[in-house]
Amino acid sequence: LGAKLGRSHTLVFAGGHKLAGEVALGLALRGYDFSVYQTKPATDAPASGSAPLPESEGQAPHAVLGDAQGDDRLEAPAAPVSDKARVTMMVKEPEVLAKAAQSAAAVAEGVFFTRDLVNEPANVLTTSDFADRLLAMRELGLEVEVLDEDELAKLGMRALLAVGQGSESPSKVVVMRWNGGGDEAPLALVGKGVVFDTGGISIKPGAGMEEMTMDMGGAGVVSGVMRTLALRRAKANVVGLVGLVENMPDGRAYRPGDILKSMKGDTIEVVNTDAEGRLVLADVLWYTQDRFKPRAMINLATLTGAVIIALGHDNAGVFSNDDALADQILAAAKAEGEGAWRLPLGPSYDGLIKSRLADMKNSGGRAAGSITAAQFLARFVTEGQPWAHIDIAGVTLPPSATDLAPRGATGWGVMTLDRLVRDGFETR
Repeated sequence: LGAKLGRSHTLVFAGGHKLAGEVALGLALRGYDFSVYQTKPATDAPASGSAPLPESEGQAPHAVLGDAQGDDRLEAPAAPVSDKARVTMMVKEPEVLAKAAQSAAAVAEGVFFTRDLVNEPANVLTTSDFADRLLAMRELGLEVEVLDEDELAKLGMRALLAVGQGSESPSKVVVMRWNGGGDEAPLALVGKGVVFDTGGISIKPGAGMEEMTMDMGGAGVVSGVMRTLALRRAKANVVGLVGLVENMPDGRAYRPGDILKSMKGDTIEVVNTDAEGRLVLADVLWYTQDRFKPRAMINLATLTGAVIIALGHDNAGVFSNDDALADQILAAAKAEGEGAWRLPLGPSYDGLIKSRLADMKNSGGRAAGSITAAQFLARFVTEGQPWAHIDIAGVTLPPSATDLAPRGATGWGVMTLDRLVRDGFETR
């Protein structure tokens, strides 16, 4: 139904169906559309904002595109209200469905917010624009703060800052806090937010590089989860941190052969500037533990192409130092119908990232590429800290539509992590 909404008024007869609320949520998720930059959308395409659940707050209704020639601006028109699809659910007990739909609407908003962020072009979603969208969520009750480059330098986040030093967009770390629980330590979510990844000096091939607008997918998921938790007033303490950078080639860009000092104090030999996400996460993970002392920590990132070779576009790769946490994540993903598969960690993989000149190097080459990336991150997790890394490179922007998403950004992970919080971290 969601895939066929178009601009029509659809009536769904659900009667006394016990899963009417799930039907409504599925219809909304599949009916999502991102056509804000199409001035002449196809006649059979759903109108922008056609989903029957509330649209994301804080999203600019008229996004502005910078023209390559200079100061001209192309403003994408918003779809007129009359062009939007409408859906009516006919049920035996509408009040019951309406109550259930409140929670579903919060989930849908989080997924839509994540999809919107991932679908945005990089000339709109700069690091500053991203941070502004997150600051706007203060209206939902989130505590949001933005750390700028001067503050990051004082903290010693030299690995993160190195990645962004070739870009005109300033690097930032945004901290979002939802304090809905008691006095317990928070669950921490950390996201990689590379708003565009050229590969830097180790530049990527031109074919397909336009899809590197999705390299902030991990940060997008963390942002969407925090939005959902705030909207449904979750009874949990959760902190979300995102490292926002842009990886560009420039006279100031970091180089292969550079040696960086992380916030932790470990030194890193750069052998590939396209292995930048782990440098961003290394500093943000260390900062998260140092400041918040979380009861558990999960990071999400479009980290490696290797995880796509291993798992394709059906499953995210899960790595963890804690079996109980890994099991919780896998159970939550299964419950929400989002594919996830656990991959190994182990000391034997450490030899692949051993450096002759520094404490480690930032890439171990092609062999076990997703595992050595996770092994790199594990070095920035303190002993005894439950931690999981989820590599979402294959599920963030798959090449075709999925059951619950049209072609484009899926928002994979928002439902899984919301379920994880519901089942394992909320006070009763």
